[in-house]
Amino acid sequence: VGLGVGPGSPVSWQLPTRIDTVVGCAALCRIGAVQNPIIHLYREREVGFALAQTGATHFFVPGVWRGTDYAALAERAGAERGVSPQLVVLDDGLPDADPAALAAVPVPRADEDAVRWIYYTSGTTSDPKGVCHTDRSLMAGGWGLVAALGLTAADVGTVAFPIAHIGGADMLAAVLMTGMASVMVEAFNPAESLALFRAHDVTMFGGGPAFYLACLNEQRKDPGNPVLPRLRLMSGGGAPKPPELHYEVMREIGGRGVVHGYGMTEVPMITSGSPDDTDDQLANTEGHPVEGAEIRVVRTDGGDAAPGEEGEVRVRGPMVFRRYTDPELTAAAFDEHGFFRTGDLGRLHADGHLTLTGRLKDVIIRKGENISAREIEDLLYEHPKVLDVAVIGLPDAERGERVCAVVQPDPQAPPLEFAEMVAFLKEAGLMIQKIPEQLVIRDEMPRNSTGKIVKNALREEYASAGSDRGPGAGR
Repeated sequence: VGLGVGPGSPVSWQLPTRIDTVVGCAALCRIGAVQNPIIHLYREREVGFALAQTGATHFFVPGVWRGTDYAALAERAGAERGVSPQLVVLDDGLPDADPAALAAVPVPRADEDAVRWIYYTSGTTSDPKGVCHTDRSLMAGGWGLVAALGLTAADVGTVAFPIAHIGGADMLAAVLMTGMASVMVEAFNPAESLALFRAHDVTMFGGGPAFYLACLNEQRKDPGNPVLPRLRLMSGGGAPKPPELHYEVMREIGGRGVVHGYGMTEVPMITSGSPDDTDDQLANTEGHPVEGAEIRVVRTDGGDAAPGEEGEVRVRGPMVFRRYTDPELTAAAFDEHGFFRTGDLGRLHADGHLTLTGRLKDVIIRKGENISAREIEDLLYEHPKVLDVAVIGLPDAERGERVCAVVQPDPQAPPLEFAEMVAFLKEAGLMIQKIPEQLVIRDEMPRNSTGKIVKNALREEYASAGSDRGPGAGR
């Protein structure tokens, strides 16, 4: 209130996973502001786009954190887009104000279906997509997690990922609904973070396959000393998991193994495993639709798929976002029955569990973050040494998928070097998370009859190379 933030004020924040961030987030909720959480990996291009599209009046940043000056980044991002929200640097705690100045909260809130959250996600478009949520939709996603995992006040969870991610809202809702505790870390360091989690008797550890693998690697350093002795289960989503991972976790760490789920920025929780599932269900599916979620799988001809038949996964329910910030994207996102088109391919089994099999959209999921291939292609195409380019996702045990740039060089120029590519994309303001880990140079691209690059052929060729990751493997 003292800063001029009031009901409906659009406020962006790009803050670390800290107690102050949670308190500040709760304060903005109490005021009735419209929050735009921005993950710390976003750089000038994405930050500027979000500030401009939301019309943010205020932008909360941490100052210098982990080697990045976020205040300077914010100034550059605003200047590029011609916007100048009030910058609030939270280096020394949260600003103070008198809570007596706040108006009483109506019970029940008459505006519970109003948009209060805007998250940005990269997808098949070059610009990020603004995803509009209500308090109700985020709480419905959180309740889906609570009910599926059987969380209670006796549980102790973790937030080892950016709290500005949609998963942060899931965990915050779970904590508020159950009274459970949660241990947060600003940055996940396997040895240090697991020691902290162990000291606080964590029962639920999660985030996604990269976190499961990191925990396994630490356990294997000292097999006789449990890294998480009170672990009940591992849970997360954001990327496909190898089926064997469930058995490895259960065998080497303990508990119920990996109780994986499936969600996205538009729908925080779609399906989740349950501790009561069989090992086969936990290993080979993404679980059962969470409470309130209705799923249909649709064949390419528009008909409903039979049990076990592949099709596009669509979902309807209270946890589905209200709309995109771009009305044209919203119109294309829902079918005639009000189901959200996820763009993911899957099979819904007779027992109600879902197995994902692929994606309709050309998007790469790296450590749970959606990366638009087209955005990277558009930038690399501008490099003078590049004649043509295709960006693809390749299987990666740690990341889920790694980003690979396949470049056809200009025959009049020397081949593009990996370091050149990285420097070029950094200079263009692309966030580090999106910069390809691998660069492949080839004289010709596989193309169809219309001249379009056949990306499936590239994926098959380079995925079969296994651990041969080519130039840039060490980034």
